[in-house]
Amino acid sequence: MPRRPADASEPSIAYQAALGDVLRALGQAPFDLDALLETILSHATRLCHAKRGFVYLRGDDSKYRHAAAIGASEAIIQLNLSNPLVPSRGTLVGRTALERQPIHVPDVELDLEYTYHEAKRLGAFRAMLGVPMLRDGEVIGVVTAWREDPIPFSDDEIELVRQFADQAVIAVTTTQLVATIERQRTQLARFLSPQVADLISSADGELLLVGHRREITVVFCDLRGFTSFSESADPEDVMQVLREYHGALGQRITESEGTLERFTGDGVMVFFNDPVEQEDHVARAVRMALGLRGDVAALAVGWRSLGHRLGFGVGIATGYATMGRIGFAGRSDYAAVGSVVNLAARLCGEAGDGTILLSPRARARLGSSVEVRDAGEMTMKGFSQPVQVAEVIGLATGA
Repeated sequence: MPRRPADASEPSIAYQAALGDVLRALGQAPFDLDALLETILSHATRLCHAKRGFVYLRGDDSKYRHAAAIGASEAIIQLNLSNPLVPSRGTLVGRTALERQPIHVPDVELDLEYTYHEAKRLGAFRAMLGVPMLRDGEVIGVVTAWREDPIPFSDDEIELVRQFADQAVIAVTTTQLVATIERQRTQLARFLSPQVADLISSADGELLLVGHRREITVVFCDLRGFTSFSESADPEDVMQVLREYHGALGQRITESEGTLERFTGDGVMVFFNDPVEQEDHVARAVRMALGLRGDVAALAVGWRSLGHRLGFGVGIATGYATMGRIGFAGRSDYAAVGSVVNLAARLCGEAGDGTILLSPRARARLGSSVEVRDAGEMTMKGFSQPVQVAEVIGLATGA
């Protein structure tokens, strides 16, 4: 009879060294995910006395694909690469994904459910172990270990592989988060005009980031009824609405050369006249808002045909604010601070579907270029006196 590997009930020096190796690699972001998974797999198989091991990761299609291997022949690796696995009881990876817990098969020859005959033909193995990589209860991958002899894995060895699987989850999650941040950074950069991007990367721009005071025009806008819609609609419908809405926002912000300050779901804050000075900053803000009102009205027709009723409101305020970098080491934003920001937000909150509300200063700066009507005085949180508000009807004839 083959001899059973030594029990691993106490944390060994070898295990501590292996864990330290993995943690050091995780701390050196960015890291090569493939190389790190191979490192994790190498330590896991070595310490639990397995002949070979594999890591499979779940794709967007819910199939599990080969990501790393240790001790496997090129023929087995090629078989794995060409055969993504679906959750099923016929394979170790599929069964582990289904059960969402470690799957231990002491002798595959006695397991009638295992049907992955191609793998058995290419590699001799008897005992096999599959451990799920769990994140929020979901199996994002599977770590496996294999022995050529029917030697069961001990409980301590299964726990050891589970701990390495947890490290693999951290590695995959970190990689995905970094990719998401980079993708979002690229997407949000499209909302900045080339002039803004050039200025911020210049020496003069660096001085502006320190802090300065300037008159700006702030625009807040969001979708009416979005909260209740997002609570009741399917996630796919919510994402489709946001994609269409954001597409319209991006085009209008770019063409009006506004500066995107805040972008949260259906809400957006844009300001004008900083960091690039714009003599017609109020008019730019209004033209952008009018364009967006038309865009969203057209989109809303399609949304209503799917049973979704969403409106669009805008608040515009002009006033002085302190501009510059806010945040902390490693994470900062270029932002505006002042009551003008709060006023624009409150006006947006008061605006009904298709309504664009103006602060007194913004209305005064527009002159006769825009047709407006008096919306009366409004009492708003954070302002001790009622605010005289105007509603934008449209551009004046010939404007």
